[in-house]
Amino acid sequence: MSARQSRAAALAVAWLVGGTSWAAALLAAPYIVTHRAPHQPAYAAASGVYLLGHLVCHQRASRSFHLWGVQLPVCARCTGLYAATPLGAGWALALAQGRAGRRRRTNRGRLVALAAVPTVVTLALEGLGGAWVSNLIRAIAALPLGGAAAWAVSTALVEDAATRAGWRLR
Repeated sequence: MSARQSRAAALAVAWLVGGTSWAAALLAAPYIVTHRAPHQPAYAAASGVYLLGHLVCHQRASRSFHLWGVQLPVCARCTGLYAATPLGAGWALALAQGRAGRRRRTNRGRLVALAAVPTVVTLALEGLGGAWVSNLIRAIAALPLGGAAAWAVSTALVEDAATRAGWRLR
């Protein structure tokens, strides 16, 4: 394996590990803030997860899951998106194994758009129809979109890295 191929593999694995770590941190943060003292490093790390969550999510309490009596760092919809990230990234890496020398056409945009349909339906029900959609439904509807988006990014990373490494993808 060349140095470029090694970097390509490392980048793809880092994406998978990063997505998995973020999903785990979202679930661990409520436990940590309820079971650790504010002066402990774990508490500071969990607080950082809440801060990052604030940057990417509205964090409405009524639209969020609560664990250990504490709101998660992101809403239910975002929880579904991030929970599916390791699955989508892992799927892409598993499919990439043994693909050196082969080209595969991927229509990432179409797949992501199709996967977004359940989320769009819940948003339309809430916004246009005034229907109440539970947090569980929001999270479940977001799972396909989160997985597809992670898959799309992962395949793009793998294909770009493979091209840079000189693999001919037919």
